Amino acid sequence: MQSKKAISGYRGRVACAWRWLVLFGFLFGFLAVTFAARPSAFAAENGATQPRSVIVPGFWDPRRRPERPDLSRLQTIRFLTDLDYPPFDYAGPDGNPTGLNVDLARLICDEIKVACTIQARPFATLLDALDNNQGDAVIASIAESTEIRKRADFSDPYYRTPARFAARADSPIGDVLPELVAGKKIAVVAGTAHEAYLKQMFTQAEIHSYPTAQAARAALKNKQVDLLFGDGIALSFWLNGTDSGGCCAFRGGPFLDSRYFGDGIGIAVKPGNDLLRLAFNWALFQIWEKGSFTDLWLRYFPISPF
Repeated sequence: MQSKKAISGYRGRVACAWRWLVLFGFLFGFLAVTFAARPSAFAAENGATQPRSVIVPGFWDPRRRPERPDLSRLQTIRFLTDLDYPPFDYAGPDGNPTGLNVDLARLICDEIKVACTIQARPFATLLDALDNNQGDAVIASIAESTEIRKRADFSDPYYRTPARFAARADSPIGDVLPELVAGKKIAVVAGTAHEAYLKQMFTQAEIHSYPTAQAARAALKNKQVDLLFGDGIALSFWLNGTDSGGCCAFRGGPFLDSRYFGDGIGIAVKPGNDLLRLAFNWALFQIWEKGSFTDLWLRYFPISPF
């Protein structure tokens, strides 16, 4: 897994898409919410889950409650983030950081009951700032990798970047499993984890690889393929934006196989800072259990990529 800038693939267009989502997406905010869907046998083995209306990601097992650490030594937490990854972090009308990550940081501080500051820096400098003690934690959708783990420890994940299928809105395709789409034409971006996953798991489908996400989306929109497989968050913006023209919709559930799509997004702390890492784990569980995470997620993703 690479940094968020590498995995999203839509940063240059996402700000415009996000504005359209804000304007129109909240019309759908009262859709029913489910926390999990019952997976098929293939889904259970391969990291896919079946959708039911709007699905809010939750990676916390209620049977494994994290213990509350001794928080008496925590007086303040200095969060670092950036401003170019909406809706997770971006500049608000007053120029200050806002977004899902920023609001989640504030919820964490409220739960832990400590003072909280949030400072924005260029993404490429965030881990250096953490190394230099210019902040205590980075909440900026940094995807973990072998190299990144040498520089930071991470809390439990609070979301993942799911892979999703999309089809034309008038397509009869419902669920998407290997045996159900044998012989179907599937568009995907060449050289990605999504392409590798299709080649490994959907061996009977006809895979069409394209050089860019825009070309793959155009192939689906123009009826050159039956399905499109790619980054669920990027696809959610496209489906709800003007570029898609309302042509298409998600099909099947999110695919979360960590071998291909990573272990999820957590909060970065300095290596060995177990007190802060465990405090985040405890606070994140509390926020999820109380329903606050669901409210937060639907505020930014009324049509969820999950």
